[in-house]
Amino acid sequence: MELTGARWRKSTRSNGSGGACVEVASNLPGLVAVRDSKDPTGPLLVFPSDAWRAFVGSGAVRR
Repeated sequence: MELTGARWRKSTRSNGSGGACVEVASNLPGLVAVRDSKDPTGPLLVFPSDAWRAFVGSGAVRR
């Protein structure tokens, strides 16, 4: 999967104290990619955009 054009941003759900930082790339056609900001070349997760919206909107993720 080619993610060269991904524009990463810190998730609004991340810990603001610099600890648990999740980055999200949502500019990919039909996909959302998620990675650990402390390991940007490490593993990442890729979701269909509609599945990501359902997950975030479901309340499964708490602030």
